[in-house]
Amino acid sequence: MRRAKPFLLVLAGEALFTSFFDAPRRRRLSRLYRWRRTAARSVTPSVRSRLAPADALLTTWDSPRFDASLTEDAPRLRLVAHCGGEVKGRFARPLFDRLTITNAAAPMAPYVAELAVTFLLHAARNVDAYREALRRPTNDVYARRHTHGAGDETVRGRTVGLVGFGRIGQAVAAQLRPFGARLLVHDPYGSRALARRHGVALAPLRRVLAASPFLILAAALTDETRGMLDARALGLLPDGATVINVARGGLVDLDALTREVRRGRLRCALDVTDPLEPLPTRHPLRRLRGAVLTPHVGSAQAEVRRQMADVLLSDLERFVRGRPVRHRVTASMLERMT
Repeated sequence: MRRAKPFLLVLAGEALFTSFFDAPRRRRLSRLYRWRRTAARSVTPSVRSRLAPADALLTTWDSPRFDASLTEDAPRLRLVAHCGGEVKGRFARPLFDRLTITNAAAPMAPYVAELAVTFLLHAARNVDAYREALRRPTNDVYARRHTHGAGDETVRGRTVGLVGFGRIGQAVAAQLRPFGARLLVHDPYGSRALARRHGVALAPLRRVLAASPFLILAAALTDETRGMLDARALGLLPDGATVINVARGGLVDLDALTREVRRGRLRCALDVTDPLEPLPTRHPLRRLRGAVLTPHVGSAQAEVRRQMADVLLSDLERFVRGRPVRHRVTASMLERMT
């Protein structure tokens, strides 16, 4: 007698789900599981009834957040596969011991790093200032550059500070290597062997801040890193420095950064701005000179989502076949994760 396929509950709206799982990937999912989808964003009685027979869950950033009672609502549940990287705030800590919880963070790193490098080059080459100058009805900027040159508008041979040296930080280092920048890295968990392998130097945060005309934030948001760039830390940056954040908005005191940009002492390039995300339409950073913002698009590309789906499909397949998954998140990993 043929064994019945396990049942998978997908917790995502149709549009979001299909942005990850196109038709071929949905067919692959159907070969592995009987599955059903619901768009619910909270744990309602209807969701509880659907959880009861579930052997596995597929979640996204629009899915409900689950406390430890999940295993009571879903007594058959053994696996949760999350379309994204951030799982710490979505599942109660005891669930990481009771269940196999996997995520799909790896595909995002090179794309987020690419945006960080884009911001860096944009700032270093002073693109915004030239764009603004050439919108005026004058050619004075040509004469000034002809006579005085463009100063140190390059990353070649200059120090770039990098806070966080996980997947994204390492991808930034790899992508910057051809540009000849000197990378000064702060990461309490980074090893000297890892630093040597990537050709970067490790340093305390104060030294990184004081030495960096460009600062890239690529750290996880933890109790230790929340608000690490407060007014005092921002004050250690050199005049004219650019703060680039492609990690988590909570790393930075947004009000303090806004004051520095408003004064003209610092510039910023931000893809993330939580706890104010989306950034209010009248927030000063949306209009201030010296501020460049994008709407959390570091890893929003269709190809990234397809790759993330492939990571999860691989783990879902391995789980069905009784093999260890490759991307499990354990309770011991949570302290260093967002």
